Amino acid sequence: MSPQKAVIDQRLVKALAHPLRSRLLAILNERVASPNELAKELGEPLGVVAYHVRTLLQLKAIELVRTEPRRGAVEHYYRATMRPYFTGKNWTELPESLRQSISGSTLSLVWEDVQKATASGGFDSRPDRHLSRTPLVLDEQGWQELGKLLADVVERALELQAESAARLAESGEEGFSTKLEIMHFPSADGDDEEPTRRGSRRSKRTAAARR
Repeated sequence: MSPQKAVIDQRLVKALAHPLRSRLLAILNERVASPNELAKELGEPLGVVAYHVRTLLQLKAIELVRTEPRRGAVEHYYRATMRPYFTGKNWTELPESLRQSISGSTLSLVWEDVQKATASGGFDSRPDRHLSRTPLVLDEQGWQELGKLLADVVERALELQAESAARLAESGEEGFSTKLEIMHFPSADGDDEEPTRRGSRRSKRTAAARR
């Protein structure tokens, strides 16, 4: 769903109402896959995955891309047709239980991305990769403005992907996969160190690692 839309797409809400469907939709936003492949990747029973894939198809959250014969059967391959994205306003209108479910599924994917990249050596394969941790103290206006800035970053990243795809198609070269993971959240009470409220000194933990 485009972040420019003000009305929540109820199909997307229903698609994400189950944590497994949320994960399936996230994966199918990245690549084409079959229920069999998804079941093996997630360690879930094929029947359960196939059921939720059918639900996503009925909600028009995914579409059939192709079929291939497999040992007397036909394997179906799907891709996502909508992105699991909500604007800040729409996010607040979702039930808390659904917000928690979506957050949990998203965090699971983030941890998996990081673990896989770290284990393969890909995380530090480029010296110009970005990693930072920046504790902040904000007022309500600062919180809102930073949220808008981060949403703009995501939209610009998608534009860069489209621009890259055009250049790659023209050059015939292959691109390389990356992951952009963004989090901004209220820290737990009693964090071991809090940045100054006056902004007169910089937190020692700010920018743990940049590039």
